[in-house]
Amino acid sequence: MASGLFALLDDIAAIAKVAAASVDDIGTMAVSSLDDTAAAAAKASAKAAGVVVDDAAVTPRYVTGFAADREIPIVAKIARGSLKNKLVFLLPGALALSYFLPVVITPLLMAGGAFLCFEGAEKLWEKLTPHDEDAADDAAMDPVEKERTMVSGAIRTDMILSAEIMAIALGTVEQEPIAEQAAALVVVALGITAMVYGAVALIVKADDFGVFLARKRNGAVAALGRGLVVGMPPFLVLLGWVGLAAMLWVGGHIVIDGLHKFGIDAPHDLLHAAMHAVEGAGSFATWLAEAGGAGLFGVALGALIVAALHAIPRKGH
Repeated sequence: MASGLFALLDDIAAIAKVAAASVDDIGTMAVSSLDDTAAAAAKASAKAAGVVVDDAAVTPRYVTGFAADREIPIVAKIARGSLKNKLVFLLPGALALSYFLPVVITPLLMAGGAFLCFEGAEKLWEKLTPHDEDAADDAAMDPVEKERTMVSGAIRTDMILSAEIMAIALGTVEQEPIAEQAAALVVVALGITAMVYGAVALIVKADDFGVFLARKRNGAVAALGRGLVVGMPPFLVLLGWVGLAAMLWVGGHIVIDGLHKFGIDAPHDLLHAAMHAVEGAGSFATWLAEAGGAGLFGVALGALIVAALHAIPRKGH
């Protein structure tokens, strides 16, 4: 997914170069500016690719359990909310903070990372200790209210992941003029949102496509369709667990990185020691050590936050 987005933006840059060069009255300066913006956007997108994968893994769990005719509308609602997060709130906020008050960016990202850890730990607890009354409440919930709640939760989680994407992208182009930074972030926001939610739409409609293929007369095509129908439910369950792990991994990584910037090095050093210990086994083992270590940190931090919030007395209790 990361390399696909990079290649897409690289193609956009190449097309922009050809188009700009073919219009004589644009001038050399305009061509150069367009090239720089496209290159900056491609570089920023590649740097943010890790969070893009996590975003794509997290989102489908918010769409499961709904009628088939509501899946794409729900994905569209979340995609619009994601674009609003990036373009209306995060882009101007990130540029303003970067210019006027860059010192608060890291604490804000850490707060967002801690929220992901909290939400991930809470969801993990719910998965490991299911309650029949919770399932009954969910089944009895009005479908419209359930959809509104799930979309709201997805957009809230997207805000944190999008903030990390935009922060990484901004850090890649922070030496460029402010107008070029803004243009690059707009390209990143549009490209990544289209890629993530396009992939989510394909995932959630794969079983319907399987039903369509299963009705074909061609035996191989029909077999492929039946395989999709049978395979998608367990795949979505697996993807839900991957999305949950991604929340904990990304949240833990954000907080560990923030602590390191503030001189609290122990979690960062332990993580890198674990990565160094397995680097001889290859890049996947190194990544697994990094993701697993950050995820365990995320579980621990999230569990502490959950415990602290449950210890706070509530009104009426």
